[in-house]
Amino acid sequence: MNFDERGPIYAQIAHRIKEDIISGKLHEEEQVLSPNQYAAFYQINPAAAAKAFEQLEEEGILYEKRGIGRFVSRQARIRLIRERRERFFRKYVDPMLEEAYAIGITPEEIASYMTGPKGAQNG
Repeated sequence: MNFDERGPIYAQIAHRIKEDIISGKLHEEEQVLSPNQYAAFYQINPAAAAKAFEQLEEEGILYEKRGIGRFVSRQARIRLIRERRERFFRKYVDPMLEEAYAIGITPEEIASYMTGPKGAQNG
């Protein structure tokens, strides 16, 4: 994993773990590396790793079994996908629909475009 200057390392770690859950690399009830193992493996500050894991626990993505370690929560993948879908609609679909409405494109025209030859090639 490469870290960059675009944001705090702890946020990048949390994002990567979420991506691993969404992609299926990490499964529900699967144990994850400890913050110290994560820090050692990626050669980063243990405090940054700990902060990422704390954030993921607060969000309900990970949970701790006392004395055993941290695990991916049940339904974490479903929750993350639902959140991403909602974000997708807010970021892309809502503005597109607003623009379509402003210039007189109907929902039927959008649906026709999406299922027609041009839309089908893009999908």
